[in-house]
Amino acid sequence: MAATISRGVRAPIIREGDDIVKITVDSVLAAMKEDGFELNDRDIVAVTEAVVARAAGNYASVDDIGADVKAKLGGETVGIVFPILSRNRFAICLRGIAMGAKKVVVQLGYPTDEVGNHLLDEDILDDSDVNPYSDVLTADEFRAKFGEVKHTFTGVDYIAYYKSVIESAGAEAEIILANRPEAILKYTDTVICCDTHTRFRTQRRIQKAGGRIVLTMADIMNASVNGSGFNSKYGILGSNKATETTVKLFPENAQEVAEAIAASLSEKTGKKIEAMVYGDGAFKDPVGKIWELADPVVSPGYTEGLNGLPNELKLKYLADNDFANLKGDELADAIRGAIREKEGDLKGNMASQGTTPRRLTDLIGSLCDLTSGSGDKGTPIIVVQNYFKNYAM
Repeated sequence: MAATISRGVRAPIIREGDDIVKITVDSVLAAMKEDGFELNDRDIVAVTEAVVARAAGNYASVDDIGADVKAKLGGETVGIVFPILSRNRFAICLRGIAMGAKKVVVQLGYPTDEVGNHLLDEDILDDSDVNPYSDVLTADEFRAKFGEVKHTFTGVDYIAYYKSVIESAGAEAEIILANRPEAILKYTDTVICCDTHTRFRTQRRIQKAGGRIVLTMADIMNASVNGSGFNSKYGILGSNKATETTVKLFPENAQEVAEAIAASLSEKTGKKIEAMVYGDGAFKDPVGKIWELADPVVSPGYTEGLNGLPNELKLKYLADNDFANLKGDELADAIRGAIREKEGDLKGNMASQGTTPRRLTDLIGSLCDLTSGSGDKGTPIIVVQNYFKNYAM
């Protein structure tokens, strides 16, 4: 009767220099022995990117970020476009950027940032005379119209907070609010696009409008600075605050780790095991309206068997339409037959409507993130079983 099972597995507290592959494998084997379960072919073992990066020592200091920014953007006025509102995700990066510039102009999108953090309520904006598609507001103009706005969950006034972060790093600060990326060019032609999922569109528009140096966060710390950690593909995207002066970068070795975990567990169990490294899940909170995915991808490393999209039939569609005249065992057998005979690609087939055409890594990584949480559960390793089994198996 059991279908998909997502199981959190506890591990030791991971420190820099630890063998994350061995710890993951040993923890899963210990959980199997303690809880009395076995791994089957195509079961998935996942480990969170946070401990993968920590074990590898993939850290950078604000001094390293500042040095990289100064070398790449010249050390004068730097424009920061569309950063998310986050003490954990962005403030520490902002401090490093400010250490590499004389002045930082931060352009915030409104009424929310890219992932749904609100600067102000959308209804209040609707009732104002402000046109968010065209109007550029200074921080003073924004306050005059909307007052001092604090984040619903954190209680932080991010306009004041980001200004203080820049000034504490020794740079002059200016905050503007605008939704057209090109607005930054009134202040500087040297820009870092700080959005995550729309960064290439933002970069393209600023370049087209005359930006001289237009980078993304993926271009900062994409190589080692003074022996620091780095991420060659994502730079400081996906980084988190580690200490007041350092960030933990997205893991550079995620693919290598995933493949090594799969190989080791496959050898020890005699089964074909899949593995992945996961970060933020790709889901949106329906109350706070915040989209969880602040990482550039859900999974930066995974085995080949996790490539692709689901190809599934909607069982309730079949029950209500194709087999509406059947019931009991006859209905179950008919549905199982339909699953066994389904097309290799159901795109456009009405019987697949309502299924989720998202990448497997996004679906499974989201399941893992929801299972492990980000708090004190102490389960950075997730075992997902029976994910690829369907009603006909």
